[in-house]
Amino acid sequence: MTSLSPLYEPQSGVLTVQYEPNEMTLLLENPPRFTWIPAQLEHDRYVLQISHSEAFSQADTRTIKPIPYNLYTPDDALTPGTYFWRYALLQEDGTQTVWSLVRRFEVPDDLPETPLPSRERRYAEASSQHPRLWLQSSELDDFRSRLATDPAYCGFDIFYEKSVKPWIERELMAEPLPYPDNKRVAKLWRQMYMDTQEALYAVRHLVVAGLILNDQTLLDRAKTWLLHLCSWDVNGTTSRDYNDEASFRMAGAIAWGYDWLHAQLTEDERKQVRKVLLARTRQIAQHVIEHSKIHHVPFDSHAVRSLSSVLVPCCIALLNEETEVPEWLDYTLEYYACLYSPWGGPDGGWAEGPMYWTTGMAFVTEAMNLLKKYTGINFYKRPFFTKTGDFPLYTFSPDTLRASFGDQSTLGDPVSLKTGFNIRQFAGVTGNGLYQWYFERVRETDTDSEMKFYNYGWWDFRFDEMVYRHDYPQVEAIAPTDANIEPVKWFRDIGWVAFHSQMADPERHIMLLMKSSKYGSVSHSHGDQNGFLLHAYGEPLAIESGYYVAFSSTMHMNWRRQTRSTNNILIDGLGQYAEKNKVLNMAANGFVEVAEQRKGYGYSRSNATAAYKEYVPYLERYVRELYFFGTYVVVVDHIDLSQAGSVDWLFQTLYEMKLSGQTFKVQGRKADMDGRFVYCSSGELELTQHQGFTDVDPAEIEGLPPHWHLKATTKPARSHRIATLLVPIKHGEPKYVSYFMDDQGFDTHIYFTENGVTHRVEVPKAY
Repeated sequence: MTSLSPLYEPQSGVLTVQYEPNEMTLLLENPPRFTWIPAQLEHDRYVLQISHSEAFSQADTRTIKPIPYNLYTPDDALTPGTYFWRYALLQEDGTQTVWSLVRRFEVPDDLPETPLPSRERRYAEASSQHPRLWLQSSELDDFRSRLATDPAYCGFDIFYEKSVKPWIERELMAEPLPYPDNKRVAKLWRQMYMDTQEALYAVRHLVVAGLILNDQTLLDRAKTWLLHLCSWDVNGTTSRDYNDEASFRMAGAIAWGYDWLHAQLTEDERKQVRKVLLARTRQIAQHVIEHSKIHHVPFDSHAVRSLSSVLVPCCIALLNEETEVPEWLDYTLEYYACLYSPWGGPDGGWAEGPMYWTTGMAFVTEAMNLLKKYTGINFYKRPFFTKTGDFPLYTFSPDTLRASFGDQSTLGDPVSLKTGFNIRQFAGVTGNGLYQWYFERVRETDTDSEMKFYNYGWWDFRFDEMVYRHDYPQVEAIAPTDANIEPVKWFRDIGWVAFHSQMADPERHIMLLMKSSKYGSVSHSHGDQNGFLLHAYGEPLAIESGYYVAFSSTMHMNWRRQTRSTNNILIDGLGQYAEKNKVLNMAANGFVEVAEQRKGYGYSRSNATAAYKEYVPYLERYVRELYFFGTYVVVVDHIDLSQAGSVDWLFQTLYEMKLSGQTFKVQGRKADMDGRFVYCSSGELELTQHQGFTDVDPAEIEGLPPHWHLKATTKPARSHRIATLLVPIKHGEPKYVSYFMDDQGFDTHIYFTENGVTHRVEVPKAY
């Protein structure tokens, strides 16, 4: 077995967990979360020491062992002060190898305290009675008594009418057939998971209503559905390796059925159901822990989500009844306490974008609610969860379309109602009235998407409504104003910046969104570092172009993920790396250098040089500045090369543009936009536009309107400076922004004037 040396440790890569905390770590919660690179890939166990003494004197040192994974959250907060920590690999005989390097960290005063109870006392408050999922057995009588006096209690009447009745007479569904030649077909894959979602609805809704109402007919029907689902082949078409989304739903359905029907099942039936549930849960647990190893490499979207959708409900239902289960649940809680979320940090961002925030939060909040009620462990106190409602508020505002980055199943539709339900959950947790405003605004606008695959195949709003109204208070909505929102919101954890003007008024709201992220194009992110989006006066102007067909479709791989689909630049026709190598995806990154509100305008400067290195190794620097003057935008691009090259400045929109000289005009349904290249160091640009999506299978987008794409091409040069003016114009309200330039030697100064107010933008000379 390999020993650790204080002079050698496994190297941290872009995809692995990092060594934390260290001298540079700014702690935001107490106790700190300890993570380190695994000493070996299999069967690693550790001992950890935390000490006030750099020499780790016995009196000042706490020793914890065995620790089964390369992460640890203490079960008590630490007193403020200076600490040191180290770890070692445990041998099979219980002795340790050589200690790791020693790392130092500081615990400041007044941090939120978020310890994780130790494994020995973690489930001390958990009941052995059923049901355990959502309503505890002790809560049922209270729910029944309230329902007896108020049939609409918590929206139960609507839940019963719309979400229970359809399954009473519904025929049992057949087990899904294999794909033709067992080769995955996106349409069939989606239909399969929608079918199994219906199976979840049938079991969960019948049994919840049946037990609350003491209605034996409903309980019998739920039992019929449950036993039918348990007859399906655990290793067949709904297994994890065949269709993971279907397997998640099957496990959830059986967990709810087993838990809420426990008293209705005979002992033999319990054994039968428990055997199937255990096998399906084991498939997920083994994949997450042993194969995907998200405690080593946390960037597996489905594996991380399956902790919430499968391991939490299934392990709660089976706790104290199957010997493997506590280990799986412990792993899940330790991941939540330490590494969640791999897609963001204390600012609450989600690098994969708002729709993957929506799916992630939908399941993790459900899981955290189940855990809080069953075990008393409250993960909502962690900094990420206290702030993550800000992410949709600022980057997925309720009135916007096609105006946020990343894969989006709802692309082109209004903001998803489930996003609203999620943010309301955080309103209930934090009391933030802005979040409640968001929910109410989305509920007003998204009124007809219930049966679309991204809703019906994932969640039932009436069940969600009933659960929330029972468990959380109604929060008073507070509309956003200049006084209660940040005009420039920088999500430092993911490298997104949002600029807003008049967010509360859809007819006046202007949103500018930019991104330059350390996550690059990994997972559901795209090759769009330094890209921007513009939505104004109810009109998507600079858009996310294309459609969400399916992951790995030609639309997805050849257009949506590629830089040419974004509001960005190409260098000699080449963009950022966005193929399937995860290491290169993460390396193709960017970062925001500064984002702030200045006197009279918002400003950001971002650097995407690394994003182009795979294809444009001669790029020395690509920096983009954005100036948001409230009613218009100035974009300044700085591109420096080690050899002469041309730049394509790209712009995506829904409409054919009017091109004239150095100008382009978008004419939308509610607003227009005047665009003008006011300065280019290499001379005038050549403007062209085209319609459609290059290298996309036409069958994937049959019947869908194509989009329009501007390309403004420079002359070859080693260095380029481009300043672009974008002026959104609300219909019926003409607007004109004038400008003039003067040369100040090293810099070019451009002065922009609107309504008598002038702002200056400095553009450094190209070399």
